[in-house]
Amino acid sequence: MMCASCASTVERRLSSLEGVSEASVNLSSRTVLVDYDPQKVTPETMKASLSAIGYDMVIEDTRDVEAEERAAYKSLRNKVILSWIFALVTMSVSMCWIDVGSGSDVLLMIIAALNIIYCGRSIYSSAFRQAIHKTTGMDTLVTLSTAISFLYSFLGTCLADSMLDNYGVVWHTYYDSSVMIITFVLTGRMLEERAKGSTASAIRSLMALAPKTARIVSDGALADVPLSALCVGDVIEVRVGEKVPVDGVVTEIISDTSIDESTITGESAGVHKDVGANVLAGTLVSKGTFRFRAVKVGKDTLLAGIIKMVRQAQGSKAPVQRIVDRIAAVFVPVVLLLSLITFLLWLLWGGVDALPQAVVSAVSVLVVACPCAMGLATPTALMVGIGKAAEKNILIKDATALENLRKVDVLVTDKTGTLTSSACPALGNKEANSPCHPLPVTKTTSVEVLRPHVREAIDELKDRGIDVYLISGDSAEAVEAIASSAGITHSYSRVLPQDKENLVRSLQGGGHVVAMLGDGVNDSQALATADVSIAMGQGTDVAIDTAQVTLMGGDLRRIPEAIDLSVRTVGMIRQNLFWAFIYNVLCIPLAGGILVGVNGFQITPMWASALMACSSVSVVLNSLRLRYMK
Repeated sequence: MMCASCASTVERRLSSLEGVSEASVNLSSRTVLVDYDPQKVTPETMKASLSAIGYDMVIEDTRDVEAEERAAYKSLRNKVILSWIFALVTMSVSMCWIDVGSGSDVLLMIIAALNIIYCGRSIYSSAFRQAIHKTTGMDTLVTLSTAISFLYSFLGTCLADSMLDNYGVVWHTYYDSSVMIITFVLTGRMLEERAKGSTASAIRSLMALAPKTARIVSDGALADVPLSALCVGDVIEVRVGEKVPVDGVVTEIISDTSIDESTITGESAGVHKDVGANVLAGTLVSKGTFRFRAVKVGKDTLLAGIIKMVRQAQGSKAPVQRIVDRIAAVFVPVVLLLSLITFLLWLLWGGVDALPQAVVSAVSVLVVACPCAMGLATPTALMVGIGKAAEKNILIKDATALENLRKVDVLVTDKTGTLTSSACPALGNKEANSPCHPLPVTKTTSVEVLRPHVREAIDELKDRGIDVYLISGDSAEAVEAIASSAGITHSYSRVLPQDKENLVRSLQGGGHVVAMLGDGVNDSQALATADVSIAMGQGTDVAIDTAQVTLMGGDLRRIPEAIDLSVRTVGMIRQNLFWAFIYNVLCIPLAGGILVGVNGFQITPMWASALMACSSVSVVLNSLRLRYMK
């Protein structure tokens, strides 16, 4: 996919298949998330449907995606190099740096044809297949502009003398425009691929956490095997300085062991491990040697789940993207119409003498108005923002949550397991044993302590103008003690799960944007109701599945960080969209020749292609600034 129109076409094609309820395409990552009924449609059927209109769908389980991407990039790079050789020769002949006499037009015609046939072949074939199925995209604009330039020049080469003798018309050739358009388009795509590769760095960093091999214990002997060969129940040995390959339970401590779990939990302190302790894939053995039994392998590990969650989030769409998609769906046809109108207006104004100007202007409009930058504006910023969050141990499930976090003005939080690290002993572990907090409660005499940094996080939220409400099924005495320690002024005790949901709805009814923070089954109703739902990483599966955001490690300071990241990401999206739209608003009339009669200035096809490539690359590079923001 090369532009927003391509993404829109793919999305519509998949959504039209029987059994597909929803398809969401991400142009920047070139991925699609499909909600479908496997009894009615298969990925292979989707692939065949897309192939018919000029797109290929890679099914990750059956092909080495990274290897194919590297091969595709290498092929593109080779075409760019060859196209630039053609371009430099073309410019040398056109500018008379190389004197070939009267055969210059013939030589340029041959070079332009070779450039189209080899370097631009994929562009032409894609546009042709799209035309057959009555769809359009960036390839349509590039194909039309280069084909018109070439054919007009070819006619000039063949009929120039006849047109001059019979009609007094000087017929110019624009082989250089044809060559340079393809050269700049391919160069822009190559630069985009490199830049977009950087936006996916968070995924690559997460994938790099797991080692490639594992040391398996079999019949008393040790053997290194690929990670893919591990099975549940295998016994694995890990030594100091090595990474844990899969999730499991410690069965033998060979020497005193400590594990750095900061990559998963965000906690920098080493965690001491004894027999029976859980270990997680991707964590680092900072001390000792031990053996453990594999409990979860492959796609079932916590690390694999995190990678999947981040991928899905990066492939989701923010509400603003859906507006862009609707614009993109009609953008290319509108550009084609504008190009035709430009051509006709020049002919009406200048007659047959204006034919060369009409062709140049129409071609320039086709090239300069490519919607690439518009299509990349939102997904690239989201990919970087969600990836940045993952690096900070904040897992964001969908783009809507990232966009809405900046609007939150009320945080409702549970107590036990959320603000506190475990149930209070004085309560007889009542909250730990019963997620729905049945009443009446045991009388409390004391309240272990807050999680580290809770008071700091609450103060940061209050400094941002966010009110915090503590709501719990615990006794009034316990809740008030925790609220006082945390600096929370609004607290509710002895509540049921429905009461938590009712509070969220009441606050929403008052015009507030509410975030709910919880970790248990009893929080799931409120989490599902809130505008933004946040779960603690060590909470129940129900809470984590319901929530849009998961805090790994339980550090509540991640909440204000997530809000800041939301503000910056949405701001970046707005910048990208502004520049993408203003680029088209300014460049289309200039390409059409609106100033030719005033001062002779016009964006020619060659410069139009260069500007188009720069606009797309600049959007991606602007989004990458998020990676380096503190």
